[in-house]
Amino acid sequence: MAAFTEIVIEQGATFETTVNVNDVYNNPVNLANYSSKSQMRKSYTSSSSFGVNTIITNAPLGEITLSISAANTAVIPAGRFLYDLIITSNTGVVTRVVEGVAVVLPAVTR
Repeated sequence: MAAFTEIVIEQGATFETTVNVNDVYNNPVNLANYSSKSQMRKSYTSSSSFGVNTIITNAPLGEITLSISAANTAVIPAGRFLYDLIITSNTGVVTRVVEGVAVVLPAVTR
């Protein structure tokens, strides 16, 4: 079961957070042979999405960095979105490791 978390994204600011992928015993999952991807959508059924960059920053410790550039957060409308992060092993096993709500706060300064 994926962990459920809420993240806050500020319009017009660089967003970055690190996700630690652990097994059921809370040990880091070695992500050496994995890829990752993440998206945000207004609802589960929305056809449009906002991409979230994912980089496996420390494979042996199961660390994945999620990021969105300031230019890209500037065009995301303020509000609540759904997001998730999935990893795929080199054998094709897909696992959703985190899901939740992304709250985009409006910017005042432009």
